[in-house]
Amino acid sequence: MSKKIYIWGVVFLVVLADQVLKYYIKTHFLLGDYISVFGEWFQLYFVENPGMAYGWKFGGEWGKLLLTVFRLCAVVFGVFYLIKISKSDKYHKGFVLCVAFIFAGALGNLIDSCFYGLIFDKGMVFNPSYNEYLGYEGIATLTGKGYASFLQGNVVDMLYFPVLRGNFPDWVPGWGGQEFEFFRPVFNIADAAISLGVIALILFQKKFFPENQQDDLTSEEKPVNL
Repeated sequence: MSKKIYIWGVVFLVVLADQVLKYYIKTHFLLGDYISVFGEWFQLYFVENPGMAYGWKFGGEWGKLLLTVFRLCAVVFGVFYLIKISKSDKYHKGFVLCVAFIFAGALGNLIDSCFYGLIFDKGMVFNPSYNEYLGYEGIATLTGKGYASFLQGNVVDMLYFPVLRGNFPDWVPGWGGQEFEFFRPVFNIADAAISLGVIALILFQKKFFPENQQDDLTSEEKPVNL
């Protein structure tokens, strides 16, 4: 298998899985609906995210617009970078896979931000009076009239893993007695792909870039002129 087919095949499969699940959730779940997949520790829980990965958000409509433009720039850069590494044999296969996962995740969420507001009739919309995005009733459908303009769509999240629930001990400063939950954020396949790619790059950087270690070793062995 050529490197180009390998890279773009990974990207296609991740984006396809991400978008198929998002479309199913968006058109079959009410906002806030959930079903248990494996007990209570793994659920499909439908939320919409106008911000960053794992529900982080900032700046209302303008913040969302800037975030979407940033995603767009990152994806454009990613296309050129993937083309570059696909033409070279010096990159470790694991590194290439990580980059493909990160790019696919960014592309998957960019599709939501750019087009979901145009193609679905329902979605969370920013209300300046409350300075917040407000929910909606009913199940969304594909339509010729969307709920938001280009670049203003919300990302669909659904993967929820509340593995541990309980309360912090009273002696814990600041959080004593408060409820805690792990893992609280609701995310999607695109978020998972980005996280997996980044974590793998950190964990296996010495394996992916052994020449850097050799360069450091060589420079340490050079005599120092006094």
